[in-house]
Amino acid sequence: MNACHATSAVLGCLAAALPAAATVVQLPPPGAASVNPDTRLVLRFDSPPTVGSAGQVRIYDAQDGRLVDTLDLSVPAGPAQHAQGPYPPCLPAPYDYGGPRRTNADIRPGTPSAPGVPPAAGNYQLSIIGGFTDGFHFHPILVRGNTATIAPHHNLLGYGKTYYVEIDPGVLTVADGSFKGIGGGGWRFATRPHGPPADARRITVNADGSGDFDTVQGALDHVPDRPARRVTIFVRNGDYEEIVYFRNKRKLTIAGEDRDKVRVHYANNEVFNPHPPGVGTNELPGTFPSRRAAFMADHVEDIALLNMTIASDLEGQAEGLLINGERNIVSNVTVIGAGDALQANGSNYFSDFRLAGGGDTILGRGANFFQRCAIESRGPFMWVRNTAANHGNVFVDCSFTTRTEGNAGAQTVLARLPDNKGRNYPYAEAVLIDATLSGISPEAWGPLDGVTRHLTLMEYNSRGPDGKPVDTSRRHPASRQLDRVKDAALVARYRDPAFVLKGWRPALAPLILRQPRSAALDAGGRVTLEAGAAGVPAPAYQWLRDGRPIAGANKPTLLANAPGSYTVRATNASGTETSEAASVTGQ
Repeated sequence: MNACHATSAVLGCLAAALPAAATVVQLPPPGAASVNPDTRLVLRFDSPPTVGSAGQVRIYDAQDGRLVDTLDLSVPAGPAQHAQGPYPPCLPAPYDYGGPRRTNADIRPGTPSAPGVPPAAGNYQLSIIGGFTDGFHFHPILVRGNTATIAPHHNLLGYGKTYYVEIDPGVLTVADGSFKGIGGGGWRFATRPHGPPADARRITVNADGSGDFDTVQGALDHVPDRPARRVTIFVRNGDYEEIVYFRNKRKLTIAGEDRDKVRVHYANNEVFNPHPPGVGTNELPGTFPSRRAAFMADHVEDIALLNMTIASDLEGQAEGLLINGERNIVSNVTVIGAGDALQANGSNYFSDFRLAGGGDTILGRGANFFQRCAIESRGPFMWVRNTAANHGNVFVDCSFTTRTEGNAGAQTVLARLPDNKGRNYPYAEAVLIDATLSGISPEAWGPLDGVTRHLTLMEYNSRGPDGKPVDTSRRHPASRQLDRVKDAALVARYRDPAFVLKGWRPALAPLILRQPRSAALDAGGRVTLEAGAAGVPAPAYQWLRDGRPIAGANKPTLLANAPGSYTVRATNASGTETSEAASVTGQ
């Protein structure tokens, strides 16, 4: 990697790349080499820039002057974000979603839509994400503070190429009028000669350009749909403002370095990227995906999402996460959305999971098993839609908290099961075992329109935040309170993920996410080492010095008091992984 492309080396590169009087920082810096093809183009100003409504950003192949990509600022990003609140109306799709599979290479430079779709019929920005749709609406330029980030269309830049960028005057302006665009081929950079091997078992994403990819989507596009062995995408700490969509992937782990420091998010919702008309929406194989989530794992199998935060930045019907498939694991993940914050279909296991939404916060058709999860919602916590063919939503040792947001004493229900526009789901199921409830209305369930005799709405041992049993005397009559003695066998079955998840028992071998770092002993002859691992079930730790286990050293941190080579071993029933060695030296 060219050091100029790493954040830590930016200042050193700028002196060579820009005149001393320049007021704009360009990333990748002019002349940078070994840039990832999924790079974003970043401009940093002395004051906040403004995105214009005319002009173009163009990327050219420097070898032959071929125009590779165009972003036309006269084209709006997408339908106006005027609808606010948790349940805005669904707007009709502004262009034809039908036709053959397309790629970004099919999108004509400077036009908003793919061949065969008249530009007048869809006057919005489009980018193909994940390769399976006619395009998502997106923002070609995002401004955050003094930084403008330009997002080229996906998969148009290649390896082993040199490109130059032109930006018309008026695409971006600053208050003092000093930025007049970029021309003359001055912003030039070269991409890496090649990417990671096609069969690589672990690839790295880092927003600063020092990994194999700059974006989560870039890494996902690289990974084969059906690898011979499980592949891990390791996401370094950073802010990833992008729509993520992938489909038909198998045996894939996406793991963040730190749950609270890896943030994947986007301003997306049903208004900005509406459902395609007249087609299914994820519940059946082969149906067309919803487009409104920030992060979408569609028709996937054996996927694991670990250790990150995923968020939608808009109100309305806006999933943070949509996951649809079989035998998927979501562990140590935070998801933030609005209405329908989590949509989950198929068979999915959630552990140590945090979810915040605006209402109908969990939407889907199951089967979903939640263990040690914390769920917050302004409105009903879920809208369950499973049929008799599978279980619905089962929660063990989870908390449910109504988000009051200034409305002290606000209450809501655990679930509502309305008629769903004429398509009843009479066998819908929601089961709470050892739940902690705060701000739940006395009836807890409803409205329950339509058939109720087949519903499975059950609670066992629900407690308040103070640990005392909640008053369930006013629960909806269609629900059931399980008895500690009479229903002991039933409660035991529902505690078992395999009973809920079609016989699947979730398991994931340990994965080291934070490696211990070499250090020197301090003046007191001590130093703290730290590591982090994920797995299902949660792995046990064992620290070693010079290859020998240290008695009692079984936590993620270790207070080392002697020089040596330190490693940590993470172990669960599915396997063991040992960290890289950290060298501890004397003063």
